[in-house]
Amino acid sequence: MTTKTGTLNMTRSRRMTALVVAAAAVLTGTGVVTASAASAAEQSKAFGSAAHDSAMRDVAKHVLAIGAPGYMARINDGDRVAITAAGVADRATGRRLTGREQFEIGSNTKTFVATLVLQMVDRGQLDLDAPVSKYLPGVVPNGENITVRMLLNHTSGLFSYTSDPDFFANLQKDPQHVVTERELLDVAFKHEPNFAPGKGWSYSNTNYTLAGMILQELTGKRLPQLVQERIARPLGLRQTYLADPRATNTGPGYAHGYAVKFGETPRTYTDISDLPIGGWGGAAGAVISTQKDLSRFLSAVLGAELFSREQLKQMKTTIALPAGTGIEGSYGLGLFKIDSPCGTVWGHGGDTLGHHSTAVASADGRRTAVSDTTVEPSDTEENDGVNRYYEVAFAAEYVTICEMFDKPVPAAVIQALHGTSTSTPTSAAAK
Repeated sequence: MTTKTGTLNMTRSRRMTALVVAAAAVLTGTGVVTASAASAAEQSKAFGSAAHDSAMRDVAKHVLAIGAPGYMARINDGDRVAITAAGVADRATGRRLTGREQFEIGSNTKTFVATLVLQMVDRGQLDLDAPVSKYLPGVVPNGENITVRMLLNHTSGLFSYTSDPDFFANLQKDPQHVVTERELLDVAFKHEPNFAPGKGWSYSNTNYTLAGMILQELTGKRLPQLVQERIARPLGLRQTYLADPRATNTGPGYAHGYAVKFGETPRTYTDISDLPIGGWGGAAGAVISTQKDLSRFLSAVLGAELFSREQLKQMKTTIALPAGTGIEGSYGLGLFKIDSPCGTVWGHGGDTLGHHSTAVASADGRRTAVSDTTVEPSDTEENDGVNRYYEVAFAAEYVTICEMFDKPVPAAVIQALHGTSTSTPTSAAAK
């Protein structure tokens, strides 16, 4: 649930046990499947391009080679849909990944929460430029000078609880503990703000914890209920929900996530699928979904199906990202604008303790690319294995974007994917 640089910082302090992967040997018999769709309707629109198949097989091969148990991607170019799936959805049973599975979408959740907030604005029940103290009196230090908009676009300056050096180490002591919102805020508020409200940009999960609290305070409903009533049901997203506090069914039809220390030999994989992400992730990153549902949601957001055109304009009013974020682009209200080598996309990404996912779309929402890698480093120090993981993960994101736009993949991205580049590409979407 961080940017690229934030993820690397988190790996130094965060991960639970050897917690979002047999190494290269996993490639044997994994069964990379491309150009297959999840329904008869999608099958009729599946990509027939051999070049596309080759590009996505190459991505899957290299993602599994770095040690991921599974990789999947769903690309819609506006006319056709193609699904790539490789590896296993569950290491314990050997169940193959199909690309239809539910998975933890991490900070893609933020787009859901921002959508709920903008719906409240349309109803006249919330003002983006009102201070947080109006809705949560006495909760946030300096809350009278921090607006709701600042929470959504990460200009509040509030410290992110996941950046606390002891946060994930403390979770490790009792992995099944359901962290409360109050506990998250206590961690965040013991740190000084990163800057004065509105005077900078800094990705902070604390912002979305507070946005979720405001929604619940104003509606009298819990966030899982709001996600169902105001997003999932209207769009027919039958496999999308906010974990409360855990995923409700991690059997067949679910992609398990794994944490691994890439700096250890042999590597140990820890299945994190039964952990209460609804506690520590909450409004910042606890939605469970599928690639198809996430694609439908993002298209609906960019098509203003869930709120007015005025609110879409607000969502797409962005703040330039500062140097050092590892991303070329800007941030709106729960939505990144990413300037990729193959074109501008809108969306988000998500890192949990066992998943690395990205969901992006063209400006009109007609083209989408969603992907998930079912592993996340739990290393506390940077090492060659972790660096290679991010190099491949970010290159894979760019390949899916280029395929979405039907454009050639730049040579530098291919070199990064193959491990022959001299530098690591930046992330296509923040987490």
